[in-house]
Amino acid sequence: MLSLLLGFTLAQSTPATPPPEEVVQTQQVRPLPGQLDTVPVFNSNSPELVLKEGILLSTFPADGKKVPEAHLNYPFRGRFDVFAHHVARAEPPEDLRSLHIGIMLHNPGSEAVTVDILQGASYLSQPDAPFIQLPAQSRNILGNIFAGPGDRAVSDVLRGRRQASFPAQIVIPPGESQMLLNLPIPVRELTPPLNGRSTLMRLRSSGTVYAASMALFARQNADGSERAPTLEEWQNLLQTGELSTPRDRVPTPLDSNQPRIYGRVAGVAQGSQWRSFVVDGPQARYLTIPQAGQAFSYPLSSLHGGTLGTNQIQSANMLVRYPDTAYRAHGNYGIQYSIKLPLHNTTQNAQKVSVSVQTPIKEDNLTKQGLRFFTTTAPQVFFRGSVRVRYRDDQGRPQTQLTHLVQRRGQPGEPLVLLNMKPGDRRLVEVDFIYPPDATPPQVLTVSTQ
Repeated sequence: MLSLLLGFTLAQSTPATPPPEEVVQTQQVRPLPGQLDTVPVFNSNSPELVLKEGILLSTFPADGKKVPEAHLNYPFRGRFDVFAHHVARAEPPEDLRSLHIGIMLHNPGSEAVTVDILQGASYLSQPDAPFIQLPAQSRNILGNIFAGPGDRAVSDVLRGRRQASFPAQIVIPPGESQMLLNLPIPVRELTPPLNGRSTLMRLRSSGTVYAASMALFARQNADGSERAPTLEEWQNLLQTGELSTPRDRVPTPLDSNQPRIYGRVAGVAQGSQWRSFVVDGPQARYLTIPQAGQAFSYPLSSLHGGTLGTNQIQSANMLVRYPDTAYRAHGNYGIQYSIKLPLHNTTQNAQKVSVSVQTPIKEDNLTKQGLRFFTTTAPQVFFRGSVRVRYRDDQGRPQTQLTHLVQRRGQPGEPLVLLNMKPGDRRLVEVDFIYPPDATPPQVLTVSTQ
């Protein structure tokens, strides 16, 4: 997490504070209906901190490569996503060259392949999207509120945007390669000389392609200025290079009882979107609202060791991965949740109903009869991202709200929408968001009746 790297030196000089007191909110936690789709995601997040040139993630075949173990041999065709998040730091501090992140696509076939860039965004931490302090909730219709490059990138894609620097499509001749991305992470004039880049793209290919993300330092022109590496330089790295270093911490096997290290993701994950139709049961058409004074919740991005009593692990499976990287795409960075709540007031009285996102204290099995929260604000930010809510208001008018949330560990959150539901009233609430990088799971989606 870039935010953690930037905050490390500050944390060392801050005196320890006692943990805040806890409160238990009595509410049922139910598994979230639905499942991830089967769209493959090229997920390049390890090593997060890149200090040396090398291959970050290659799905090319190993044939003819100098370092065969750096290539995972996974072809893409049709819909697939690209997610990449990496950090550069001057090492040693006087080496202020920009690190370039390159993502290459290769057409192994005998006919040209067209790759449509449906949506896409790539941002730097500095200056594009610094980690700034923001309120717990902000209206974000224009998409101009964000903290961190991952937050900004997924906000753009949620809105269906394609950054102006990306073409609508690229055509790759047979047997050739093209750069999908070739962008720098500059560190010069930054204090400390540390920066990061987050990228999320939704693609559709007319034929088979292989993909690779790589890291090369900027080349120097005769006048001392920097230039981006050429396609030939990237191709040479792919053929002869090894995996970039330093490597991240090796993850704990999923069935181990040792202290859990999730690790960072480098591979192809299965699933780009989780669609959910939340109703009372398999044959039901509506979701009965909670009784007055009660609530129920559904996990968002639940993972091993953090299912909140549901035993539901939403982390995407890895189709291919490097042995020293995460066993699953813990955190589901870049994955869209699309949740429909067809609420129904079955009582004889008007009810005030709210829908909210919350960040409870992480647990696997609930130790109390509900979710645990802190009574005061904890220091760690666990979620920065925009949530879109669509519904009909109390006058029957369609509404679309985009709200930017900043939630800290153990924060109960505020309502995204408040509905005054008459007896027998039925109201569809649709919640969409893309799980942002630099967030820490799990969260919950909570429906409560006051």
